[in-house]
Amino acid sequence: MPMKVADIRAMSLDQMDDEVLKLKKERFNLRFQRATGQLENTSRVRVVRRDIARLKTIAAQKRAGAPEPAAAAKPKAEAKPKVAKPKTEKPKSDKSKKPQSAKSRKTSASKAGAKKQTDAAKSKE
Repeated sequence: MPMKVADIRAMSLDQMDDEVLKLKKERFNLRFQRATGQLENTSRVRVVRRDIARLKTIAAQKRAGAPEPAAAAKPKAEAKPKVAKPKTEKPKSDKSKKPQSAKSRKTSASKAGAKKQTDAAKSKE
């Protein structure tokens, strides 16, 4: 289960660094398990990687002296409900096929020529 941001913010910088080191070791072991085919819980690799990023981000914020985000301190106001807009139909064009570029004409022509050669070889047999 991923680490919660509130739990991480409660840690000291030393605790965060220790936790990052522990998770890096776990990530290393998970990489070896995956390479040898012994890894059973493949989602754990993703969770560990994201936990490391989360810890490093919050540690960098603390080191920079940034205040905690206001969203964590105050709940957001209720959002207004969105009103669905009616969809308008677009007129369909008469063109059913896009014009080919010169390059695609050449490759399709060479494929057709190769097919004719193989058909001719089969008919000789």
